[in-house]
Amino acid sequence: MSRIGKMPIDIPSNVTVAISGDNIVTVSGPLGTLSQAVDKKITVKQEGTQVLVSRSSDENMDRALHGLYRALIHNMIEGVTKGFSKTLVIAGVGYKAVKQGNKLVLSLGYSHPIEYVEPEGIKFETKDANTIVVSGINKDVVGEVAAKIRGFRPVEPYHLYGIHYDYEHLTKKEGKKAAATKK
Repeated sequence: MSRIGKMPIDIPSNVTVAISGDNIVTVSGPLGTLSQAVDKKITVKQEGTQVLVSRSSDENMDRALHGLYRALIHNMIEGVTKGFSKTLVIAGVGYKAVKQGNKLVLSLGYSHPIEYVEPEGIKFETKDANTIVVSGINKDVVGEVAAKIRGFRPVEPYHLYGIHYDYEHLTKKEGKKAAATKK
């Protein structure tokens, strides 16, 4: 049995979980509501203050889906209670981010500023000109938006200019001249 899939999911007191007949799980909490369609081969049950996920057979695909849907439901519960966030750091001369209304305006060394509108359910926060915090209740969307912003100017390996996650370990490459003098 899937080690992740067989673990029960605890439901906090301020969260409600509804499971409809056509296998749609809806989670409501203080920060909002999320819903997820579940494959027909996977069964989701609520017993007291726990959600249990089980599968119909032991096929490889069913075992993979078992752990997947358990993790998705757990992330939904965590999202409506605490939320998710990713922090991006901008490094480079003249590179900066400014929030204007519901838009994030990025100056990244191009001939024009890049304007990125907040998707539904996502909030941008600029702590300073070089730090962006992307937050929301849906873990998938937060990660996707953060990756898209990071993709506007990926980190350049020689000077480390660009956008990167705050936890990302960056290594600086040596230039041609430095590599040639070592021989």
